[in-house]
Formats: sequence, C-alpha cells, structure tokens
Amino acid sequence: MVNSPCNKEKDVSNITDPVIKQILSKKIVESIEKPIPIGSPRFVPGLVQFSGKATAVIGMRRSGKTYFLHQLRREKIQEGATQELVPYINFEDERLSGLQGSELGFIVDQYQNLYPDAAGQGKTLWCLDEIQLVPGWERFVRRMLDTNECEIIVSGSSAAMLSREIATSLRGRGWETLMFPFSFAEFLLNKDIELPKQIDFYNKRKFEIERLFSEWLLVGGFPEAQGIGTEVRRQLLERFVDVATYKDVIERHGVRSTTELHWLVRHLLGNAAGKFSVEKFCSTLKSQGIPTSKDTLHQLLLYLEDCFLVRIISIETSSIRKRMVNPRKSYPVDAGLIPIYDRSGKANVGHALETAVLIELERRRCKVTYVRTKSGYEVDFMAYNQLGEQELVQVCADASGEETAKRELRALEEAGEEFPRAKKRLLVLRQDCFPSQAPDDVIVQTAYEWMLDVEYTHAYL
Repeated sequence: MVNSPCNKEKDVSNITDPVIKQILSKKIVESIEKPIPIGSPRFVPGLVQFSGKATAVIGMRRSGKTYFLHQLRREKIQEGATQELVPYINFEDERLSGLQGSELGFIVDQYQNLYPDAAGQGKTLWCLDEIQLVPGWERFVRRMLDTNECEIIVSGSSAAMLSREIATSLRGRGWETLMFPFSFAEFLLNKDIELPKQIDFYNKRKFEIERLFSEWLLVGGFPEAQGIGTEVRRQLLERFVDVATYKDVIERHGVRSTTELHWLVRHLLGNAAGKFSVEKFCSTLKSQGIPTSKDTLHQLLLYLEDCFLVRIISIETSSIRKRMVNPRKSYPVDAGLIPIYDRSGKANVGHALETAVLIELERRRCKVTYVRTKSGYEVDFMAYNQLGEQELVQVCADASGEETAKRELRALEEAGEEFPRAKKRLLVLRQDCFPSQAPDDVIVQTAYEWMLDVEYTHAYL
C-alpha cells in the first residue's frame, strides 16, 4: 500500500470527532459504490488538467459545478479508469462544520484502507466539492500534489478565496476555470435539441431556434430553473440569491451591514446593464435614512462579485483615474434574474440580451470593458480574447429602425476609429431585427448564431 501523502505532518489524520469520521467514510464509500449522477452535458472553456496542478472550477451556487465534477468522473472512467479511482466528496455539509485542513489526511488514509488495490490501478482523481469551506484546505491539496500520485479537481463559489489560496499556499500550482449557468448551447442540449453543424441549419429551423432563444433569455440558465412553472421558478431563483447573499457574503465575510447589502443586491439586479456609481448610491441610501459609507459599499460590491452574483465592468481606458471616476456597468450573472428584480414593468429584452452576451464573453475567457467615444457614443463591450485580440461588440435587440441602426452603427464606427485593430460586431435578437444596411467592416448577426458558432460548440458535437 502506498503511504498517505499527508503523513508528513503529525496531526493530519487526528480527527477526534467520531461523527465526522463516520460521515467522511460514508461519503468515500458512496462515491465509489453508488452510480455516478448524470446531468446535462456541460462544456467549460479553458478547463485544463495539468500534471502536478489542482484544477479549480469556480462559479455561483447552483450553476452546475457538482454535476460537472461528476461529468469529469464519468469521462475518466470512459478513458479506462475504474470508479475506485474517482472518489468524490462534497464538503457543503453542516455536519462537517469544524473540520480543519490539517485533518483532511483522514480521507486519504481511509480511502486507502477501504480500497487498498486502487493504488495499483493508476492515478486517483480526487473531486473535492466546495473545499473552500474547510479552513487550510490548500495546504492539504499541496501535500497531495507533492506526491505526484493523484490528480485533484476542487470547486467553490468564491473567486477571491480560491484565487488567493491558489496564488499563495498552492504557490501557483492551480488552474482556475469559470462555470456559469447554462449557455444557450447547453440550454438546447438540456432539451435534447441538436446543435447546428452548418449554416443552413438556421434556414430550416429559424423560428424554432428564435422561440427557444427568447425562452432562454426569460428563464435563464440555472439548471434547476428549467422546465418548471413561472411562479415556482421565480421563488427558486429568489431563493438562490438569498442563499448566495447570506452564505457567500454575510456568513463568509462576517458582514454586519446587512441593510445596505440587501438594498445593493436589489438595486444591482433590478438595473441590469445599468450604470452604477458607489458615490451616488451612497447618497441615495443616506437620503433614505440608512447610514453607510463609500468604503462599506465598495467592499460589499467586491463580495457580490466574488460570489458571482453580479458581474461588473469598467470603462475602457488606460488611465486609472478615469476608470475610478467613471461609473461602472452592472449585470446579473444570469438573465433569468432580471424579471424577478426589475420594477420598471417593461419586458427588458434588450437588457436580458446584453446580459447574456456579456456572460458568454466571460465564458469564453475574455476580458471585458465598455467604450465611450470622444463624441459621447457608447459601445456595450470591448472584449479581449486570450490572444489579446480586440473586438467591439454592440448589442441591440432590434436594429431594423433607421434611427436606431444609425445610432448603434455610428457608435461602432467612432469606437473603431479609436481602436483600429478591433473587429466590429453588431448582435441583434432575431433575423428580422437586422439594420437595412451596414458598413462592410461590421459583422451583423443574431446573438444566437454567434453563441452557437461551431468554434465554441464543437466540444458538444
């Protein structure tokens, strides 16, 4: 039997609570001997499993990280591994409260005691779900990696905690990848609908795809929100927000400014794609008799970004001062949250479309800002891909009107003069929403065609 990599530290297996020992043992056995749960197929761009590094899958709660880990386990078995080589443990269990990273060696020792023959079958793939809830987990993972006898995938709902721990205690021996709720491609796969492989697909099934795209913008991409009634879905999504706010902000960071936090959450989710200024919001709260400070609101905003509930983008500029004085734009992590918190009474298809495009850009691992030209025109997104290539992306639900088309294309034209290396793209809701004419250097297409581009969906085909 291979010695446990954690025996290098004297106290690693010293769990004194027999209940915790029993729970961890049961979780190990169930992961090996019970069927692996099956969910809708997911594709996470940028997922790379390097030898000697831990892969961290991070994203908002209920976005599908757990089922994705099970998907990776099944893929490992399809490659020839036995189920004994893919143990899985979910640490989001209140009965494990108090468990410390220095005690995690117990799971390795117990695994080897229960399955002594596994060591001779190949490398073990450990899937550790919500591991961030165990203080000191990163030191345990580093010790595991030092043995070079296993692969490790961790998941969590905190970008900052995993980033900090990977960069410090893991000393760079980690690779992060983001997971969001269902993309449009994943939404279709969840409905057992074939993805397009060629361009005439849209000519044959245009109305069906456009109907489904509108449904996805309304329902959103949270897996559990699919196929249920409107009222139940709204309650479910509202519950997701409440749990993320409490568990991932208030509880995790010890936040006491709960009144300001709840106002901030509802403001950001109720004003999708809107400009947000901490200074103005601070004044608004004070006018309502709620004492607060700009520093407190800045910190709360960081916490909400950290747990992926909102996505914030800044103005495109090389000047730190300009970035600080100009308002940022705020988006929910999923378009399905918009109708729950928006109080305008409007359909807000445009805001949902813009939100969906931003999340897709982030899913593709782009760095995203917004552009304001010297004349005051705005382009929704400036996206930098992994190669540093620039793309100006303007989102307009319906650009068929002459004045609307003129405004949107003028913004792209002026921004293109300021960023001559950037590709220019205009995304609309449906094929009947195209402008009557557009410059040759502007790519005009429906957002769903862009999202279903085979370059990004080939992993499913």
